Amino acid sequence: MYEIIANPKDYKIGALKEGLGYKTIPFPDDERKRWAQEIENFAENLNGLSDKAKELQELFSSEETIMATPVSLKTFKVQLFKINDALNIAFDLAQKIEAEIVIK
Repeated sequence: MYEIIANPKDYKIGALKEGLGYKTIPFPDDERKRWAQEIENFAENLNGLSDKAKELQELFSSEETIMATPVSLKTFKVQLFKINDALNIAFDLAQKIEAEIVIK
């Protein structure tokens, strides 16, 4: 058996159902299935992002000429930094979530 021990205060959210507080309740099967589907969608999106990154890496490491204006290069660099920052935040959050699902 597993238990999710995530504290809503850590995520700056309130209790979803008033009166439940910190009382543990079973995770309903229908809701678990919906969450499993959402997690599968996340994984598919990450795989798609990985594919796009590999394509970009192949292009940039190729002998193909790439033309750009200085402002285009700056914009591209900023976009890559934003993606990297978002990924770092997502990975940190994923590690936190993983640590909050414990075997009981």
